[in-house]
Amino acid sequence: MSQRPYVIDEMISAKSIAARIEALSHEIAAEFKDTEQLLVVGLLRGSFVFIADLVRELDLPVEVDFLEVSSYGDGMESSREVRILKDLRGQIEGRDVLVVEDIVDTGFTLSRVVSFLSARDPARLRTIALLDKPSRREVDVTADWTGFVIPDEFVVGYGIDYAQRNRNLPFIGKVRFPDEPQP
Repeated sequence: MSQRPYVIDEMISAKSIAARIEALSHEIAAEFKDTEQLLVVGLLRGSFVFIADLVRELDLPVEVDFLEVSSYGDGMESSREVRILKDLRGQIEGRDVLVVEDIVDTGFTLSRVVSFLSARDPARLRTIALLDKPSRREVDVTADWTGFVIPDEFVVGYGIDYAQRNRNLPFIGKVRFPDEPQP
């Protein structure tokens, strides 16, 4: 698949991300201080870097599992059709669960995942998103914790991709196409 040439401008530095994750980990640890074991569920693929850094900061007993969901394909716009491609390995009934999302955009993915997991009767189900684009919201959903609120920009890095590229960037960058007029 051939892509238009694009440039990536740093939007949120690796240092800012690390500091925010450290702060969020303290809030999450306080919320779940009485848990026997927190099940941290990452939404693949975009959350894998975020979840790795987050669980290393959590001063709690944790178990990690993943759901693979899809609503983008290789494009820049959500298809609004959220499909569960990989389910959890274990049961969550009666357990404390934290869902880790990379970005809440239209809200379709997080809403679908929360509904899907809530039906399994967890003791507590909370959500965290590294990034939030409230200006794009089409479904009334908000993460319990948010790393950064960002404007309506297409972003990559820190696990987030554009057609499976740029996940390995240590920062969040804005994708810009040189052939488009700049505001």
